[in-house]
Parts: sequence; C-alpha cells; structure tokens
Amino acid sequence: MAVLPAAAAAAYQAASQMGSTTTPGVAPADAAGGNFGSFLTDALKDSVATMKHGETMATKQIAGQADIVDVVQAVNAAEITLDTVVAVRDKVVAAYQSIMNMPI
Repeated sequence: MAVLPAAAAAAYQAASQMGSTTTPGVAPADAAGGNFGSFLTDALKDSVATMKHGETMATKQIAGQADIVDVVQAVNAAEITLDTVVAVRDKVVAAYQSIMNMPI
C-alpha cells in the first residue's frame, strides 16, 4: 500500500491537532450544549461538505477553472473523509452485532 504525501501530511496535521486542548469546532463534553448527538451531527455535516467540495473542485478542473494542486488536495481530503466515515460505520455495526449476540 503506497502512502501519498498529501495523505500523510493530512494525517500528521490531524494528529497534531489531537494533542491540543482547544480543537476548533469541537466543544468540550462538559460545555453547555455540547453533547454527543450534536457532535455527531456536526461531524456528518462536515463530512458531507468535504465530499461536496471535492466533487466541486473536480468539476472545476474538468472545466479548466481550478488549479490542479487545489483539486488534488480537495479530492484527497474527500477520500480521507470517506475512509474515516466507512471505518466508523464498520465499528458501529460490529458493536451492534456484538451487543445483539450477547446472551440475556
């Protein structure tokens, strides 16, 4: 499996933000109004926006209106987002199946 430099840079940036105490756009759990449901809703909205931006940039490149570097970055961000969403979905399904297989 080849590692793309842009994907590695995006992963490094995400990992560096994990250690910070104030991540932009993420409310602390004890903050007023900060609950898991709203966090999950916001994360899904951000994921959809990232995917749409990647599609928009690819369309602009086809029309000759966008720089190739911007297009590659947008498409890589969309790909990483999709991989993350699929991984989370797989974990949720596995957890659900594990719970359903528990004896009562």
